[in-house]
Amino acid sequence: MSGTLPHLLPSRRDFDGLAGRGWMADLTAGVTVAIVALPLALAFGVASGVGATAGMITAVVAGAVAAVFGGSSLQVSGPTGAMTVVLIPIVASRGVGVVPTIAVMAGVVIAVAGVLRLGRLVTLLPWPVIEGFTFGIAVVIAAQQVPSALGVAKPPGANVGVVAARAVARFADHPDLAVLGLLGVAIALTAVVPRLHRTLPASLIAVVATTSLAGLTGAHVSRLGSLPSRLPAPSMPPLAHLAGLVSPALVVATLAALESLLSARVADGMSDRPPGDPDRELFGQGLANVASGLFGGLPATGALARTAVNARSGARTRLAALVHALVLAALMASAASLVGKIPLVALAGVLIVTAWRMVERRTVRSVLRSSKSDAAVFVLTGAGTIAFDLVTAIEIGVGVAVVAVLAKLARTAQLVPDESLFELADAEEHALLRAHVLVYRLDGPLFFGAAGRFLAELTAVTDVRVVVLRLGNLVLLDATGARAIGEIITQLADRHVAVLLKVTDPVHLRLLRAVGALDALDGTGHVLPDLTSALAHARRHVLRTPAGAAHALASVDA
Repeated sequence: MSGTLPHLLPSRRDFDGLAGRGWMADLTAGVTVAIVALPLALAFGVASGVGATAGMITAVVAGAVAAVFGGSSLQVSGPTGAMTVVLIPIVASRGVGVVPTIAVMAGVVIAVAGVLRLGRLVTLLPWPVIEGFTFGIAVVIAAQQVPSALGVAKPPGANVGVVAARAVARFADHPDLAVLGLLGVAIALTAVVPRLHRTLPASLIAVVATTSLAGLTGAHVSRLGSLPSRLPAPSMPPLAHLAGLVSPALVVATLAALESLLSARVADGMSDRPPGDPDRELFGQGLANVASGLFGGLPATGALARTAVNARSGARTRLAALVHALVLAALMASAASLVGKIPLVALAGVLIVTAWRMVERRTVRSVLRSSKSDAAVFVLTGAGTIAFDLVTAIEIGVGVAVVAVLAKLARTAQLVPDESLFELADAEEHALLRAHVLVYRLDGPLFFGAAGRFLAELTAVTDVRVVVLRLGNLVLLDATGARAIGEIITQLADRHVAVLLKVTDPVHLRLLRAVGALDALDGTGHVLPDLTSALAHARRHVLRTPAGAAHALASVDA
């Protein structure tokens, strides 16, 4: 532990890229990211049900702490769409007041995961699972915006699809064309402006234009309302009923860790900087979540869209992400009253386009065309995210993926007839041994997925005195496979068929003995290290048969 903590803390090397005019590139990138992040922080705060103020606090506090302590030079952290998907049911069932407490609890879990060096576990998630929950999150985010997009009060309901349908029904009863017009402007500008020039802050332009149009036309639309001009003083959130918050805190921690690590990996691929440290990334994101909770903010994660903007804007070090947080704090202090006039429909339009961009159509087509099992994993993970929650969806996706891989792996296991032993026999014994001895080589993995098939094939053997099993080519043997070998030995022994095992791997031999698979062979000398020994044992068994005895007498007479 003492050797881990210094590795997770900031150092002077974090700012090596500031030499020359590198600081200017970071300053420019930080300002650019802040302009992009402002409407998203407000929108995700509103979408989570906690409020725009909480979104701004999260972007400033968590963004600054993660910039200093995180493991990636380019990662930008703050509130994200995926986190709003998790927070909405928590807020609906437990209230807004538990969110800062959950942020602190989740932050502690994430930081401990970093200390325990669990950062590389994200590489174990199958690609179709990642793409599946990304697709599901995009659908949920878009559906969550329907009430605000149509200018109606959010209907009751736990499922986002049901809520969206009820919102559409309410709007159909009392349609408001002005709201639809503002929504169209917000969506069109957010979608089209990047095509004119990718460095333009499309979401900010869309929000400013929609806000201005709403003011000029006098449209009656819901607005953000007043925002504080400064950060609140940090305080410990309520600690009552912590036991009941463990489960949602673990869900939040899982998502925050997963999304942050995936975003950091993307950032590594967009830069020539040394790759980030996944363990330090977890540690930094954990501290960022604790800090956000203490200031009354939301749980935070690495934000892929803002991180990509940071990389494309020429950022060299983590100073850019820190500048982004400081610029947002300055905007909060100087423009709180202006920000409060933003219509909710403008933020809804921005998030609908954001959700659309989260889904790479080419990637989805690639997954669906890859294989039936991968396509099933993608579809089930996406459906699980929409119907249930993110963690349940990941459990479903990973479970199906594991079953599919094990099924494929089990099919690679083969029971191969082998001629090696007969090639060692002399010409006189060759025909006799072939008549009474069968030799099989077990290739590939012998585990619970393939054990039943091997057991059925080998115990169906008839009309022989000896079965030789060569285990040298087994690449995997688990307890079920070892137990199956024991059942083969027992069942064949009951029919007076001797089993000879050629085992060279000491690990396999220990496992066979541990599960009792070799109990029936104790004292028989039938566990052999080479084929020469197996041939000698097989010969003795065959010579005990009437045909073998006749062969032996004939050899003597000759």
